[in-house]
Amino acid sequence: MQKSGKAVWPWVLGVVVVGGAGAWLFRDQWQGLADRVEVPAQTAPPSTAAPPAAPATEAAPSAPAIQHPLDTDVAADPALPKMEDSDTAAWTALSGLLQGEGGLALLLRDHLIQRLVTHVDNLDKTSVPPSALATRPLPGGLQVEAGENGEQIAAGNAARYAPYVQAFTALDPAATGTAYKRFYPLIQQAYVDLGRPQGYFNDRLVAVIDHLLETPEPARPVAVVRDERGRYRFADPDLQSRSVGQKALLRMDATQERAVKQQLRAIRSSITRG
Repeated sequence: MQKSGKAVWPWVLGVVVVGGAGAWLFRDQWQGLADRVEVPAQTAPPSTAAPPAAPATEAAPSAPAIQHPLDTDVAADPALPKMEDSDTAAWTALSGLLQGEGGLALLLRDHLIQRLVTHVDNLDKTSVPPSALATRPLPGGLQVEAGENGEQIAAGNAARYAPYVQAFTALDPAATGTAYKRFYPLIQQAYVDLGRPQGYFNDRLVAVIDHLLETPEPARPVAVVRDERGRYRFADPDLQSRSVGQKALLRMDATQERAVKQQLRAIRSSITRG
């Protein structure tokens, strides 16, 4: 938990359902450099002996079974732009769902679909590089106050999150799911480009949502301590060991955390069959 307040927003999961996927940030890192060695053909001498048996070939690994298939045919859009031209369409769709751009203030606009999936794919990690985030840092720093046993997150800190939590919880889950399915071909394309050639992004999204729903709900206020670099960390080792996505929820107050979880459940229902 950093003093700068660089929160990784779980509400981006609501945004990603129309935004997309992503690899352009790390493409060079995942493209391995293979040596191309050409082996000259050798001419075998004539022989009357029976040819040797062909060596057994190993079966190519099969793609994992899709757990949460989407009915994308219903929302198919023949006018869907190409990935490189998708920023305007994705931003317009997001603005429509959020009834304005206020809730998108922290979101980076260029390569929107790619950034969003990269962001979502990192929410269950314990640390992420800044280049993996689709958002700017949250304005201001973490607000703390003195407590009985040391410093704790101040009640007023929740105000920093309020406009984004409000925007996320105001989303219409059904409309959000429909928009997600419309943009899904681009979302899946970007997820494959991210280095997941056999992955299915909707399965990944559901897994991340489930991970966020497992965030504990400790008694507030939550105690914090400073590390050797002066950054705030959760005093409870278990909370400090949590992923960046779960820590974002833990920085909120209890009411905000429960509201975000409720909306995540609703969105999950809109993109799954049960």
